[in-house]
Amino acid sequence: MAAPLSSIETAHEDMIHDAQMDFYGKRLATCSSDHTVRIFLVEDNDHKLIQTLRVHEGPVWQVAWAHPKFGNYLATCGYDRRVVIWKEGTTGWENTFEYREHDSSVNTIAWAPYEYGQMTLACGSSDGDISILHYQESDGSWQANRIQQAHATGVTCLSWAPAIGPGSALQPVEETTPTLKLVSGGCDNSLKIWTHTESGWSAGVALTPATHKERIRDVAWAPSLGLSCNIIASCSQDGKVVLWTQQTPNSAWEPKVLEEYDVPVWRVSWSMTGNVLAVSSADNKVVLYKSRLDGTWHKVSTINEPSA
Repeated sequence: MAAPLSSIETAHEDMIHDAQMDFYGKRLATCSSDHTVRIFLVEDNDHKLIQTLRVHEGPVWQVAWAHPKFGNYLATCGYDRRVVIWKEGTTGWENTFEYREHDSSVNTIAWAPYEYGQMTLACGSSDGDISILHYQESDGSWQANRIQQAHATGVTCLSWAPAIGPGSALQPVEETTPTLKLVSGGCDNSLKIWTHTESGWSAGVALTPATHKERIRDVAWAPSLGLSCNIIASCSQDGKVVLWTQQTPNSAWEPKVLEEYDVPVWRVSWSMTGNVLAVSSADNKVVLYKSRLDGTWHKVSTINEPSA
């Protein structure tokens, strides 16, 4: 069993809910129940606090870095029903936009892949709705679209489909803009896929059969770079990690339980090529799974973080 390579003392005064590295792996953003977001410069085994961001009036659940193509942007969401978009300026990070239209806690945020061409952020709330925020370059404003009652008992997680489909790296490049597609999970134990059309967001297509028996904790659509099919990973309060596979764009999604833990599973995260999956669970472990050439998956490493 492997041990963590290094640790960072964040000086947060309460529980940390999320931590994300930027695109270049040089900066770390963390958020906490102490209402703050902290940004660190990370180099080798050293780290330095750059700035503490204070605007949320409750626990901050998630942080998300935008792709550097659009500049230095960071999004945060929290229990205070806010989504805040921060931009790095000459004097540090500044609050450039706040979205306050949800009626309950905003639990999850996710930037769309940069290949879609427009800076776009999805936000999921306990009020059951999903908001899609689009940045308007013409006047610097943000336009919001709403998916009403995506999950009636609350949205817990979101993940965008890759802009480049499976196997597309070997095909001629098309000039058309890819279709926005999003998967969501909720407190209703279900997963749904949403597709943007000319008339707006289509009705969510539920992934069946319903494999999870408790609320969905996280969902992650695999990058398509090294894959020949679509794969979505989901994890739940029930301890299951499920891989959903779609062989062709119009075929059915087929679920397979990768692992069933004795504790809730918090997060799932893919490698850039989509052939390694990291799973973190409530027993303070991170397990890495890797795909074989025959399509099966096997455990390659376990990282144990001793409990405090």
